[in-house]
Amino acid sequence: RLRLHDGKLIKDRRYHLRTYPNCFVAKELTDWLIDHKEAPDRETGIRLMQKLMDHYIIHHVCDEHSDYKDAKLLYRFRKDDGTFPLSKDVKVFMRGQSLYEKLVSVEESILKVREENSVKYQRTFLGSEMIDWLIQEGEVENRQEAVELVRALLEHGIIQHVSNRHHFFDSDILYQFWINFRRRRRLTELLNENSSRALSESPDSPFCLRKLNPDPGNTSFLSVQTNKEIKIVSAVRRSSITSLSGNSNAYFSAPPTLVFPPVAECNPKSVLKRPVTNEELLSPGAPYVKKTLTIVGDAVGWGFVVRGGRPCHIQAVDPGGPAAAAGMKVCQFVFSVNGVYVLHLDYQTISSLIMTGPRTLVMEVMEAIE
Repeated sequence: RLRLHDGKLIKDRRYHLRTYPNCFVAKELTDWLIDHKEAPDRETGIRLMQKLMDHYIIHHVCDEHSDYKDAKLLYRFRKDDGTFPLSKDVKVFMRGQSLYEKLVSVEESILKVREENSVKYQRTFLGSEMIDWLIQEGEVENRQEAVELVRALLEHGIIQHVSNRHHFFDSDILYQFWINFRRRRRLTELLNENSSRALSESPDSPFCLRKLNPDPGNTSFLSVQTNKEIKIVSAVRRSSITSLSGNSNAYFSAPPTLVFPPVAECNPKSVLKRPVTNEELLSPGAPYVKKTLTIVGDAVGWGFVVRGGRPCHIQAVDPGGPAAAAGMKVCQFVFSVNGVYVLHLDYQTISSLIMTGPRTLVMEVMEAIE
């Protein structure tokens, strides 16, 4: 919305002797989405805008159309005409975003990287520290009001206890902002928000394997041989859809498509020789060593696949990808992601955690001692 205002696509427009303030022409906006690579084609642009309509973010200026039509029709953001529905959930989310922006914009912020039980966590604060800050900044009138506010933030998934074991208390317990409001999000993420398959295995996911087929002679890439127990999963590089047609030089020549391309077949069977429990991993004297990996994603992604749950393990690693360069190996167990303890989570949740985090991924893994 702000970018459209800056680009003068949102402005007062006159139609049939009437002036409509702060609106945009649907057809012009679809053109803008494609020109600015927010959508690969018109169909996707229309789907994205329909998603915004379904969530009461934009509407037709006269509410005569419930669908977004790629035509010379006028639409408007509800925040520009005061009709945006401020439900309790939305108010809490916006308050959390406002507080986060205020916290990260000041020097000597209470938000810091801290360590607990040998695990580093991002965007953390002590409970009592946050209460003091809220009162000092005039965000609340007293400690009770502050506690109620921060508890609402926790209950709406905006903050959490670092190991997700406590509700909020006015004490020296360590909490963190679960949402990084400063992360630049792609508009196309709207189309994947409720799809765990799209989240972890789509062509645009940095979590999928980065090639359709292993290179000649590189039989280790898919980790396991196919057999009759076949599962269909995407295993392609992002932005390389055209290479599937045989044009080996078209690596980045076409924008990524949201339509699933031809898929690779691989065996869903775990690469682990036997199941391993959290208790076994964490027991004193267990034959496992913890390693910290810093993986800087490239234009394609990170180049590995995680599967299983409680604990999750590394199922496959692209030999030419950033993860392999950082020392990631098949069969390692995922201990933490960007400072968040994850041994108790399933792979879909960990996939989401990675994709909503920064490009530089810090993972702690546990590896069997040979």
